[in-house]
Formats: sequence, structure tokens, C-alpha cells
Amino acid sequence: MGIYRIQTQEENGLWHDVKGSDGKPLLFESMEQAHAALDQMFPVLVKMQHYGGTKRTRAYEVLKDDDDK
Repeated sequence: MGIYRIQTQEENGLWHDVKGSDGKPLLFESMEQAHAALDQMFPVLVKMQHYGGTKRTRAYEVLKDDDDK
């Protein structure tokens, strides 16, 4: 099972992790949870994507490497 992060894209084209009140990136246990959080936190941006707008939100899996424990 992976860990997932969510991001939003700023007007200048740069992507940024969505962070919690503690300043750390929000983490989710499934892609479905990550997408649900995006839909709840950024409903306008998510809906714009469904109607031909540009992609401004995304969820992705954080890949582990051999150094991660």
C-alpha cells in the first residue's frame, strides 16, 4: 500500500503540496482518499477540470526507495 500526496498549481505554473495546519504535506493511504480530499478542499478547481478547464490539482503516489524505512 502506498502513501499519496495532493498538490495544487499556482497561476505561475508551479505545483505545491497541500499542507495541514502543522505545515507538513497532507498524506493519504489511498488514491481515492486523496482525490476526495481535493474535491472537498478545492471543489471549484476540481470541477473546472471536468468541464475542459486546465488541470490545477493532482494526487500522486510517493515512491519509496531503499533508504526509506
